[in-house]
Amino acid sequence: MVTSIARADDVKFYELAGSSGVKALHIRQGTGVSPEDGDRVEVHYYDRPFAKQGWRFDSTYDHKDFFGNPEPYVFTVGVGSIIGGMTSAVRNTKEGGVRRVVIPPSQGYQNTSQGPIPPDYFDRQRLYTTIFNQTRLANGEGDTLGTLIFDIELLK
Repeated sequence: MVTSIARADDVKFYELAGSSGVKALHIRQGTGVSPEDGDRVEVHYYDRPFAKQGWRFDSTYDHKDFFGNPEPYVFTVGVGSIIGGMTSAVRNTKEGGVRRVVIPPSQGYQNTSQGPIPPDYFDRQRLYTTIFNQTRLANGEGDTLGTLIFDIELLK
């Protein structure tokens, strides 16, 4: 149920402070606290590259547990090998919040060991052959290829 309608002037992407270019749009404001470095968080996400007509390369809503329930992605903020744009987005989201973030190449995948890593082999290979496509990178398409769009829901 929609409780309020935002004016078009109020619906804007803005750059997250200290994020090196990650832009965000609030879809739903959270009511909890924002995580800090060292906090263990659970998120649901739906992600796609900016290029390639926005095909989905991964979504935690597709990762099911034994009972068929979606399994969230769990990580510790500021620890480990998570793409910088996701860390910035989570640090600036309150628990229960949902936002769409546009992650520039410098804050996206720098190598194939950074998470979140799509569990499906086909999706993983498709992502990596798009982002790290040497021919297209040599042609100057790196900014388009490496830009990512994530819809992130901070569960806890």
